[in-house]
Amino acid sequence: MRKLLLGATAMAALSLSTGAALACDPDYTGVTLTAASQTGPYIASALQSAGEEWAKKTCGKVNVVEFPWSELYPKIVTSLSSGEETFDVISFAPAWSPDFTDYLSEVPEAMRKGKAWDDIAPIYREQLMVWNGKTLSQTIDGDVHTYTYRIDLFEDPKEKEAFKAKYGYDLAVPQDWKQYLDIAEFFTRPDKGLWGTAEAYRRGGQQFWFFFSHAASYTNIPGQKGAMFFNPETMDAEINNPGWVRGLEEYVKSSKLAPPNALNFSFGEVNAAVAGGQVAQSIGWGDTGVIAADPKQSKISGNVGSAVLPGSNEIWDYKTKEWKKFDHIVKSPFMAFGGWQAAVPASSKNQEAAWNYIEFLSSPEVSGKAAITGGTGVNPYRISHTTNLDLWSKLFSPREAKEYLGAQADSLAAENVVLDMRLPGYFSYTEVVEIELSKALAGEESAQEALDNVAKEWNRLTDEFGRDKQLAAYRAAMGLPAK
Repeated sequence: MRKLLLGATAMAALSLSTGAALACDPDYTGVTLTAASQTGPYIASALQSAGEEWAKKTCGKVNVVEFPWSELYPKIVTSLSSGEETFDVISFAPAWSPDFTDYLSEVPEAMRKGKAWDDIAPIYREQLMVWNGKTLSQTIDGDVHTYTYRIDLFEDPKEKEAFKAKYGYDLAVPQDWKQYLDIAEFFTRPDKGLWGTAEAYRRGGQQFWFFFSHAASYTNIPGQKGAMFFNPETMDAEINNPGWVRGLEEYVKSSKLAPPNALNFSFGEVNAAVAGGQVAQSIGWGDTGVIAADPKQSKISGNVGSAVLPGSNEIWDYKTKEWKKFDHIVKSPFMAFGGWQAAVPASSKNQEAAWNYIEFLSSPEVSGKAAITGGTGVNPYRISHTTNLDLWSKLFSPREAKEYLGAQADSLAAENVVLDMRLPGYFSYTEVVEIELSKALAGEESAQEALDNVAKEWNRLTDEFGRDKQLAAYRAAMGLPAK
């Protein structure tokens, strides 16, 4: 009898063990990952939600540590440079890559193959996740600026008739920035609580990325990589050339066709203005379309149109110092910010588990759910995110979904898509831009004066950081070979 009891006990233990093994796949029992994120809900909530599901699958645990945006970079860079084992996973802005790459482990080879890997949009997989030929991070959020407009206003017969009578062409999605400003002017009706557009204009409120989206159309000759911010041969600042000046002049004009408090707008206020029905159109990240389409958050749900940003048929050529004319509108969608990245520090003792968690977090199923959930901050970055209409059917009408996903996919795949700046000392460079932008928006300086000041300070910073070092980093970031 005793033998039978012992046998039963052994069988029960074996059964429990087998069950645990099946439940933990792979088995990371006892492993706790520490992941660094900005203060939520944006991005942090996506990390947390995926961490809870990953824990059920692997029996491991993810502890998401949140820091205010201003503290995230110094917390991570201090940890990495000191070799401390503080974080197993870091989430960060692509602009910080040059300061982090020496301290990161490479994405495992097993992750860099298969359907899930090929599903990542090439602009991320082949450029933003790569540094000097090594894949050191995984995109977990897509960021490209697109255009949003109100279908009900644009298709109103009376509005269309009045617009054509005033401007001489049909009211439709703008193909260039002149049309964008015409539309903004047409719909600016303060007496009716309606304005032409909304962008971020507040210092510290993502303003410079919106300005960059205007300038991108005038500063990127197709085939000339890296020409927007600096001369990729000398590292001299290009930010005060005629293309940039035109971009700033139009950015300032747009601010005068926005709600009266728009100079205090960050991206959050832009989304609120769009969803509140205050504006006819806007530019910004994919969050705008998701929030505006949600009937719980929006007054214009069902009427949210989307498109690729306006472009230009003339672009400043930094080599010839002349405007180059094209027989068509060149679209130059700007990868503003570039989408959050996740990586594993080389100092982590849990690298295998950490990469497994990142692979789970960024999987088509998990990331697809995050992309359609307002507040996660996750925008499309996989091909499947923009081709799976069923995924978006609960949020968008068929037309809204088709336009939103088309705008995202066409922007990411555009022949002349433009990468954001990634450079050591990024914050120093952009702080100068914000100071001068604020002066230009306030009418204290002309566009040329403001950008001349930026260029002077950018060149000083480049010399201070080391021109050769900065040039090497800039070329690597723009996908150019080392000199």
